[in-house]
Amino acid sequence: MAGTSRHDRAMTMDAKRQLLTVSDPLERLRLQCLARGSAGIKGLGRTFKIMDDDNSRTLDTKEFLKGLNDYGVNIEKDEALKLFQLFDRDGSGLIDFDEFLIMLRPPMSNARKEVIMEAFRKLDKTGDGIITIEDLKGVYNAKNHPKYQNGELTEEQVFRQFLDNFDSPYDKDGKLRSTLLALPDSSCDPSRPPSCPSSPRSSSS
Repeated sequence: MAGTSRHDRAMTMDAKRQLLTVSDPLERLRLQCLARGSAGIKGLGRTFKIMDDDNSRTLDTKEFLKGLNDYGVNIEKDEALKLFQLFDRDGSGLIDFDEFLIMLRPPMSNARKEVIMEAFRKLDKTGDGIITIEDLKGVYNAKNHPKYQNGELTEEQVFRQFLDNFDSPYDKDGKLRSTLLALPDSSCDPSRPPSCPSSPRSSSS
């Protein structure tokens, strides 16, 4: 937990330093989110989700601008409109939640990508590119989790909580797909057993 807090503080400080010199609108939005810590990008995503009254998982220009304002993002309207056009790839006047979050994530090094995919392949017992609760049951023993032991969570809830750390915030279906892996604003890692930061020991195989 202490290590995670130190990483969070370092991320926040680094993002604030970079904001002093960066002018690219997308990078500035990304850094403003990261300056709020490891949950910054997810926090902006939650703000947009609240505004999605019809559950379409899309935002129009008005909703996009209001969401940025409600989250306290410091950005000029013309820059925000340029960002919207960047996210609106098909020119429909709407942006997709998942595409928005994917574009907002900081780029990962190839080495980190390989580590993450290796962990994913270990968990994906069926090899279909999707991790489910059933996959996790074959790898980890949730009964060692502190919240299972004190009765706060059931075994299935422990696994679901783990998957929710990485699942799309707009379609939490209990399945982790390789395309939505490793949100950089998550303090957890798919190579660690559920649930971060208190992880149960792996079950014997």
